Amino acid sequence: MEGEKRRIRSGYSRIGRAALVVAAGLAASPAAAEISGGTVKVGVLTDMSGVYSDITGKGSLIAAQMAIDDCLKAECAGMKIEMVSADHQNKADIASATARKWIDQEGVDVLADMSNASIQLAIAPLVKEKNRVALFPGGTARLTGDACQPGHVVQWMWDTYVQVAGIANRLTQPGTSWYLVTADYALGQQLEADAKTVVGKKGGKVLGSVRHPFPAVDLSSPLLTAQGSGADIIALANAGNDTVTGIKTAREFGITTSKQKLVAFFLTALDVKSVGLPVAQGTLLSEGFYWDLDDGTRAFSERFKAQNGKIPSAIHAGVYSSVLHYLKSVAAAKSDDAETVVKKMGELRIKDDVVRNAKLREDGRMVHDFYVFEVKAPAASKGEWDLYNLVATLPGDEAFRPLSESACPAIIAARGEKKVN
Repeated sequence: MEGEKRRIRSGYSRIGRAALVVAAGLAASPAAAEISGGTVKVGVLTDMSGVYSDITGKGSLIAAQMAIDDCLKAECAGMKIEMVSADHQNKADIASATARKWIDQEGVDVLADMSNASIQLAIAPLVKEKNRVALFPGGTARLTGDACQPGHVVQWMWDTYVQVAGIANRLTQPGTSWYLVTADYALGQQLEADAKTVVGKKGGKVLGSVRHPFPAVDLSSPLLTAQGSGADIIALANAGNDTVTGIKTAREFGITTSKQKLVAFFLTALDVKSVGLPVAQGTLLSEGFYWDLDDGTRAFSERFKAQNGKIPSAIHAGVYSSVLHYLKSVAAAKSDDAETVVKKMGELRIKDDVVRNAKLREDGRMVHDFYVFEVKAPAASKGEWDLYNLVATLPGDEAFRPLSESACPAIIAARGEKKVN
């Protein structure tokens, strides 16, 4: 599973085919005395061959290495940093076994990526048990809800709640009707649950939902059912190739040209490129990152594209930003102890080319500006990757689930203590 490992000196990066070790730094810094083994070890668990490989996979390895390289040039100068990687194959048991081996036998300090809800829910209690840190670039909102592990689990770019809320809050008026086409696994189920909550709060109604296997082979029947419901909005509560298939099928059935509006709760720029503007045009979506937002996002994306051949997904951007901030915090804390580093992550200003107005809350949720986009018509696009029109910028405190509504047991307990006092 891990494949060949190799070590590469600081300042020189190369991505291997399966497992990768990068030894960075020529000499230990003063901080190394407080860092276990004198080395910070980053483990990237990703999808190298499955339905999410385009938006994670090799790109996540590139993003993590970029973060290591950037930190070594600044705050992490003189530190030793290693990176290992493996393909989790979208299977929780494989991911858990790999993570345990890395922690127990190789001394890995922090895990990154793991963009699959079932894997995330398996890894969260493991890093608590082992006193390690997990950096999730996105995923199920349960990671900062009922399954939260403050001090050990950090969720960065997006979650199921914000992916839904950005669109649903904008489109839903009293009486607006929705129908959901849902992938039948943890991510899809949470998208559906969050959609019902958000739509209900706005006075809309969810007429129903139909679930499809993951991964989907054919979405004709679910979309015909959704179309037949007469709902104002048909929402795809899935991701990756399932969303791509859903958009293509919806176009074939005329849904995207009818009075019904097609919405994708998790659609990325890479997905849109795969589908093509003629098919995807007019689709509304929320994302926490887009390459063409400002000078910073363009600079990061050009660096990434030079290595990967295509622009970064929001997950790639989240891997970069979260790993970079983690490493900066290790350097500042002079320690790789999990709770010490996560506390420092909450104290340090989050500053990079990826996120704007960002801060890490005590429940492990990083909040930042979020965006609603509409896919451009082909005639409006000025280049290969000119895919979106910006519809709205949502401040993080408005976009993400408020801390006051948190289902995280630790946050609920803290609120109770404050009330008593």
